[in-house]
Amino acid sequence: MDIPTIPDQMFLLIILVIVALVVIIVVAQWRRVAQAKTSVEMLEKEIQLKKMSMVEKDIESKRLMDNPIPLPQDQQDSLKAIRQSTTDVRNEIGYLHSEINERLARLEAQTEQKKLEKMLKEIEAKEKKLNRNK
Repeated sequence: MDIPTIPDQMFLLIILVIVALVVIIVVAQWRRVAQAKTSVEMLEKEIQLKKMSMVEKDIESKRLMDNPIPLPQDQQDSLKAIRQSTTDVRNEIGYLHSEINERLARLEAQTEQKKLEKMLKEIEAKEKKLNRNK
C-alpha cells in the first residue's frame, strides 16, 4: 500500500500560506494595539487640557472674588436686599421644617396614646371577664 504523499512544492505552498496568514493576523493586531495606545494618549492629553482649563477658571473666579468690581450704590443696595430676602426665606423654611417635625411628632404620640388607651380598655375588659368567671 502506498500512502499518498504531498509533493514538496505543494507542502511549501501550504506552509507559506499559513505563515502569510499568521503574519497578517499579527500585523492587524499590532495596528489595533498602536491605535488604542494613540487614542489613550489623546484622551490623557484632553484630560490634562480640561484640568488646566478648570484650574484657570478657578484662579479667575478667586481673583474676581478678591478684587470685587465696585458697583453703584443702587446695585449694592439691590444686592443687599436680595441677600437679606434670601436669608429671611431660609429662616422661614427652617422654621416651617421645625414646625412640621414637631407636629408630626405630636401626631405620632397622640396616635400611640390612643392605641395604648384602647389596649388598656381591652385588658381591663378581659380582667373583668376573668374575675366574673372565678
